[in-house]
Amino acid sequence: MNTIFHLSTCDTCKRIQGEIGKPEGYRLQDIKTEPVSGSQLKELHALAGSYESLFNKRARLYKERGLNKQELGEEEYRQLLLEHYTFLKRPVIAGNDHIFIGNSKKTVAEAKEYLGS
Repeated sequence: MNTIFHLSTCDTCKRIQGEIGKPEGYRLQDIKTEPVSGSQLKELHALAGSYESLFNKRARLYKERGLNKQELGEEEYRQLLLEHYTFLKRPVIAGNDHIFIGNSKKTVAEAKEYLGS
């Protein structure tokens, strides 16, 4: 897959991209202009182990729709991820058999080490 899923208008994504650069052999995919496809989401799920781990529970829509007060299952997470780009935790760096999800310092440090940045 070798893709970095990001949002070009997100300052955090920009900062992280500045730290790791654009690793050779990786493609940048702005999820607002090129949403994650069903087949891509299936691959991300295989690497991550669950749709919930890919889901952004900080998204404004998550609270606005009252989803934070519901018990969601894997199928609901999958549908929401396909429905709107804001539900994907960002950035997601997926390559070979590795995936790095989100912007925690630990995740970014692990991604940088893996990518040799």
